Amino acid sequence: MSKSARRRAREFALQGLYQWQVGGQDLTSIEAQASGVAGFDKADTEFYRKLLNQTLNDSDTLRESLKPHIDRPWAEISPIERAVLLLAACEFSHFPETPYRVVLNEAIELAKNYGGTDGHKFVNGVLDKLATVLRSTEAGVS
Repeated sequence: MSKSARRRAREFALQGLYQWQVGGQDLTSIEAQASGVAGFDKADTEFYRKLLNQTLNDSDTLRESLKPHIDRPWAEISPIERAVLLLAACEFSHFPETPYRVVLNEAIELAKNYGGTDGHKFVNGVLDKLATVLRSTEAGVS
């Protein structure tokens, strides 16, 4: 099955957040590197840039919104799972045009494809709780 342009954008944004966390790279370096990777031209590059930029700009606020729903210190979460959580929290907060179920499903797929064995279960649990706060109407919470 072919990946959508938005899924590819999320994958590149995930890779960028990983580079930022682990390698300390800045936005300019991350974007320059990504643009040279095979398949980048098939991604929704505008969405990629907005998502990556917004996530990096709001990383502290996003992390704080996630913390009440996480049962361990932030530093103990793998860099991939942290990146997936930050991306999804950013989409919940700043991209209301994307249905919360789509954000949740895309985050789970990223965690399955790039994270640890059961990382997707952890991501699902955290994001389910976060959705009730950030997307309460859409998530069916009254």
